Amino acid sequence: MGILALTADERVAGVTFTKDTMSVALRDGRIITVPLVWYPRLLNATMRQRKNWQVAGGGYGIHWPNLDEDLSTEGLLRGAPAPRSDQAKTRVGTTRQNRRPEKT
Repeated sequence: MGILALTADERVAGVTFTKDTMSVALRDGRIITVPLVWYPRLLNATMRQRKNWQVAGGGYGIHWPNLDEDLSTEGLLRGAPAPRSDQAKTRVGTTRQNRRPEKT
């Protein structure tokens, strides 16, 4: 008996939305569904803006030109939500010297 070796193909085949979720169909048949609250730009976008997406990154990414949003299938498979804007601000331009002292 032979063993059927299936190969994963994580390239984007399609993107659909519900009110609360985004589902990304991969070429190998898998579907990744994530909550829109993980991606505030998509959550706050109109359905028309959400539907205006393009395959990017050689098929492994999704780009929304009107929203300046990019997601990768790798990040979606890892379950990686977008960083919160206050976390991004903390990481950029903040050093130990210019942080406020913690109240005790």
